[in-house]
Amino acid sequence: MITSHIRCGDLDSALNVFDNMTVKTTVTWNSVLAGLSKKRGKLKEAQELFVKIPEPDAVSYNTMLSCYVRNSNMERAQAFFEDMPIKDTPSWNTMITGFAQNQQMDKARDLFLIMPTKNVVTWNAMISGYVECGDLDSALKLFEKTPFKSVVAWTAMITGYMKLGRIGLAERLFEKMPEKNLVTWNAMIAGYIENHRAEDGVKLFRTMVGFGIQPNSSTLSSASLGCSELSALQLGRQVHQLVCKSPLCDDTTAGTSLISMYCKCGVLEDGWKLFVQVPRRDVVTWNAMISGYAQHGEGKKALGLFDEMIEKGMKPDWITFVAVLMACNHAGFTDLGVKYFHSMAKDYGLVAKPDHYTCMVDLLGRAGKLVEAVDLIEKMPFKPHAAVFGTLLGACRIHKNTEMAEFASQKLLNLDPASATGYVQLANVYAATKRWDHVARVRKSMKTCKVVKTPGYSWIEVKSMAHQFRSGDKFHPELASIHGKLKELEKKMKLAGYVPDLEFALHDVGEEQKEQLLLWHSEKLAIAYGLIKLPPGTPIRVFKNLRVCGDCHRATKLENSLVEVFDPLAAVGHVWVSMKDRFNRRGNNRQTFDFYLIITALSIWHLSRWLLAEVDLSINR
Repeated sequence: MITSHIRCGDLDSALNVFDNMTVKTTVTWNSVLAGLSKKRGKLKEAQELFVKIPEPDAVSYNTMLSCYVRNSNMERAQAFFEDMPIKDTPSWNTMITGFAQNQQMDKARDLFLIMPTKNVVTWNAMISGYVECGDLDSALKLFEKTPFKSVVAWTAMITGYMKLGRIGLAERLFEKMPEKNLVTWNAMIAGYIENHRAEDGVKLFRTMVGFGIQPNSSTLSSASLGCSELSALQLGRQVHQLVCKSPLCDDTTAGTSLISMYCKCGVLEDGWKLFVQVPRRDVVTWNAMISGYAQHGEGKKALGLFDEMIEKGMKPDWITFVAVLMACNHAGFTDLGVKYFHSMAKDYGLVAKPDHYTCMVDLLGRAGKLVEAVDLIEKMPFKPHAAVFGTLLGACRIHKNTEMAEFASQKLLNLDPASATGYVQLANVYAATKRWDHVARVRKSMKTCKVVKTPGYSWIEVKSMAHQFRSGDKFHPELASIHGKLKELEKKMKLAGYVPDLEFALHDVGEEQKEQLLLWHSEKLAIAYGLIKLPPGTPIRVFKNLRVCGDCHRATKLENSLVEVFDPLAAVGHVWVSMKDRFNRRGNNRQTFDFYLIITALSIWHLSRWLLAEVDLSINR
């Protein structure tokens, strides 16, 4: 009864049974002590119980030692270990593992060297400890010496290599492993995705499933994240089906990962349906949905969901407020954003992090409050990071403030001399004000400093294959058809009121050439390809690695008008544009922007033209 209650996590009931027992053996005492040792914060109660055990045995001492280790009280654990009358192999393992887990590898090594008998657990603990401390050289030396190369040891080395970005070494170890378990596969899949190799991670996931290995919530979370990074919606739906067919259908972690995947792929409706179905929502689940709305311009929905979260007694964390500030930013709620920023510390005791300051600088900058944005940067309680100056530069571009742009650019380059953002954004500000000599000077500086700009590109998924386009693309095999479709689309757009915004053609050429450059922007090429290849009525989703230019954004907004002008029957469709801002998790100043377009109306327009032609043919018959 005592063991059963403890396994269910009901320590109070276990203690109640224990107190009512008339006869208690050492096994009984040890069972209750084990229950106390498994609960953090119960160290005092465990100590009081241990001294009452009439005849403690080796299990009693080892259980009490484990309790000290689990509560990270290594100083007391060491003293207890030294005084133990009986030290068996589990005792040594517990101490070495405890030191390793608390990154006290010198003490772990000292014990390891004098340990009378080393079994497999000890070697694993030492190797894993060195990996956790980032000392891969020591871990490798031990791994090569160990007579017991268990799956745990192999997996620890693979995890370590992945953490340091040494993917090739991790791959070689993975291939050499004589036996792999689910944790090993998870380490490789997660490692690929964390190192921005989502395509390899998803490919390995497919291989794993093909071998008949049942994924767990960790596997599916990594796979969902990989689908998000690749914007692979169809594969994401397949992952969702796997979750539904597995015992993880009610798992909060798996459900949250899928919500995040749908939101990042721009399918907010499916994300919301799944959010409502999650039986136990934690703060991460709420954050996923609030962030999804915020990233796609649904500011009111995001803030409404935040209010509902608070009403239900859920305490927000710092990530929640990043999403809330982003929602205020995209919705233009400047004053409300400032209020939420101050509310973090005042109402919830949360300390503002660099991401919060970046959001606030963006919020103030977009509103034209550049002086206030600079003042906020100067008041930051830590050294300003590169991303905050990159954000300020973007605001300077919007408001064509060259003086402030020069200041922000210099600050950014001081922090990260190899960054292309400082040069490119400053050149864009100069181009917007037609100061072409300054543009040329900036570009010359980039060449001198050997700074390489990340090329912008867009991609679209057609029949589960991604087709990538760059601005002015000259290599796609169907380029002639794409240009023809673009010319056709441009004529209809101009009749609907579209005028190319030449400010976003950042070259000193004639107006006609500027229009041509704008027409061949990567997102427009991708849209045209979608119109050619996808069946009528199919949503067209275009993704970008950088922020969409203002002209392309405006052109897409006009496409609803285009449909209404040329075919009222097609006006039942709609065109919507949203953008997702994601700050690089590794602290890089570059911001990545994925651009999502749904152009249902254009596809319906083609379908309705075909239907009208069929009706006309029937009448003639």
